[in-house]
Amino acid sequence: MNHEEYMRRAMALAAQAADEGDVPVGCVIVKDGEIVGEGRNRREEHGDATAHAELEAIRDACEKLGSWRLHGCTMYVTLEPCPMCAGGIINSRIETVRYGAKDDKAGACGSVLNLFEERFNHKPRLYGGLLEGECAGQLQEFFEKLR
Repeated sequence: MNHEEYMRRAMALAAQAADEGDVPVGCVIVKDGEIVGEGRNRREEHGDATAHAELEAIRDACEKLGSWRLHGCTMYVTLEPCPMCAGGIINSRIETVRYGAKDDKAGACGSVLNLFEERFNHKPRLYGGLLEGECAGQLQEFFEKLR
């Protein structure tokens, strides 16, 4: 699979979140060409403010790999991670983050601030804009239906 295919899997997970009434954000974590973690927003489903796609995918990958250290892993997420999720990325040592749409209200990878530029002990490589239009469109469609 290539970068776009991994992001399309994340978009499919985001669509599942939307079907359950949650903001459509999906995430996959890849190591050595294999998806080792998946997640989607479940805040409404679980009534939990921390039930973000990235944290769910990190938990899944840690369980599958048997370690909290996700060295050599790449995260694909449809929306720019928030500060909480950026903290999870730093703490899990994810090597690379590729995100789709920017988040001008809570983005912690450059839109509001970039936590990965601060003096933390781990700095993942960061790439934004992968299938940005499609990821943003998925979010826009969800919010238009709410109105």
